[in-house]
Amino acid sequence: MSSEQRKPCYILGLSCFYHDSAAVLLKDGEVVFAAQEERFTRKKHDEALPVRAVTRALRSAGITMRDIDAVVFYEKPLLKFFDRILSTVIAVWPRGFLMFHRAMHEWLQKKLWIPQIIRKELEYDGPVLFTTHHESHAASAYYPSGFPDAAIVTVDGVGEWATTTIGLGKGTEMTLKEELHFPHSLGLLYSAITYYLGFRVNSAEYKVMGLAPYGKPAYLDRMRSLMDLKEDGSFRLDMRFFTYEYGSTMTGKALERLFGQPRRKPEGPLTQFHKDIARSLQDLTNEVMLRIVRHAKETCPSENLCLAGGVALNCVANGVIRRSGLFKHIFIQPAAGDAGGALGAALAVWHRRFGGKRMDGFPHVFLGTEYAQEAIESFLKERGLPYETLTDAALPETVANLLEGENVIGWFQGRMEFGPRSLGNRSILADARNPDNWRKVNLKIKFRESFRPFAPTVLEERVSDYFDLREASPFMLLVADVLPHRRSEIPAVTHVDGSARIQTIRRDQNPRYEDLLKAFERKTGCAVIINTSFNVRGEPIVESPADAVNCFLHTEMDCLVLGNCLLKKSAMPDVRTGGQERYLGQFALD
Repeated sequence: MSSEQRKPCYILGLSCFYHDSAAVLLKDGEVVFAAQEERFTRKKHDEALPVRAVTRALRSAGITMRDIDAVVFYEKPLLKFFDRILSTVIAVWPRGFLMFHRAMHEWLQKKLWIPQIIRKELEYDGPVLFTTHHESHAASAYYPSGFPDAAIVTVDGVGEWATTTIGLGKGTEMTLKEELHFPHSLGLLYSAITYYLGFRVNSAEYKVMGLAPYGKPAYLDRMRSLMDLKEDGSFRLDMRFFTYEYGSTMTGKALERLFGQPRRKPEGPLTQFHKDIARSLQDLTNEVMLRIVRHAKETCPSENLCLAGGVALNCVANGVIRRSGLFKHIFIQPAAGDAGGALGAALAVWHRRFGGKRMDGFPHVFLGTEYAQEAIESFLKERGLPYETLTDAALPETVANLLEGENVIGWFQGRMEFGPRSLGNRSILADARNPDNWRKVNLKIKFRESFRPFAPTVLEERVSDYFDLREASPFMLLVADVLPHRRSEIPAVTHVDGSARIQTIRRDQNPRYEDLLKAFERKTGCAVIINTSFNVRGEPIVESPADAVNCFLHTEMDCLVLGNCLLKKSAMPDVRTGGQERYLGQFALD
């Protein structure tokens, strides 16, 4: 059979049943679709089997489940349950009885029957394969990195047993060489302190990271006493201070006695004590991560480092690793958490079972759904929404003019981003030079805590003119200092400690977004704007035009750009009288 006639190989990677479920579709080893289920169900961190994401993936590729050569699940549930969970319950018995009771109910209902559930819910009769949790994380970082070889580090809460791994990638081969096992976990330590600070576990760890710069490391010595940390980054947690082995909470009275204050109640006031705890935790995290990657460099010599797992989303620690100079090149999987496990599972099987070629790289994450201009206009007309259609040539200049000053703009373009960050297709944008925009976007649009920082997007060729950074940061995963003489120029993206979580952009990644930034620079002389995710607190990033309009109408956003359509709040008098409900409704693809 000629290459033109050869049937493409389709592999579907799935992650689900814990948090942030996702589906990723590969065609001959290239990612053709990737999305989290939450975007379609509108349930933040949705853990369910990603049926809707799979449906959109198949539709996008023009195939059915009969065309899928393998479905791959991102961990091994039998190993996780019978080996780790049951042995842990026995080890802490009788304290583990309640956890055992809950686990048995959940696992007997669904998690032990994953192949059967996949076959039934997806109407699939082909092979269902499994990778280990940290193999999925490692593959998600190494194979898309484009590196010929790399040291690979994965750090998260826990998979089957592993909580941290160090591995080596060469060509198409990838081997995990060292592991740290549950209950000793940097990810669970971070989550435990997140819980102690009154935030939601597996959801709000980034809030702790944002809170840390407001504090001092006053409790760092006490934080260090929670673990026996070795020079190579391995450690053992003192489990007297944690309850996650056997209970439904993360910490108890012992930790409260150590720090001298009770756990903060959710939504309770944030004091300097809480800020100092957050800073102490962040400093310890930086120290542990630096030791781990230094050991990885020694055991898996390479100029290149790949990072994945939930802790790899800690931009501050990533910045510390970058500044250490240990590695010439660093690739951090942009969907580093469990959602990215779907990608890694599919790639691992593509190489292990199908002997496929490596992908060239991972230049962008615009891998989700897309809405044509005709469909957007049809939706707006159907809802009776007033709008103006801009030409491709006029759009950047028009929006740049609107951005200057205090307008906040919803920006909905092209294919949806994969992973937790909005990177210029499902974004809220504002002028970084206006200090009032920081408060306005936080309180009146995002409805979130006022201490939360905003990320800047900067033209890649101008990044070193504004920040202490001399490389690209396309996925908003590095923190670097704003140059001192620039801090007064872009105060809305300069955090309290003078840092910023940076996204760089260049033309081949997102030409329309780059056009907007260049138009803004021509008008204002500034190559930086605010970019934050297009959602409000408690909701996932918007997926459809209906989601975007809903967010626009229920916040104090000034303008919305849907494709080439411009909507202005000032043109919608009904909004001021509560008549906006008539505009809303679910937008169907069909």
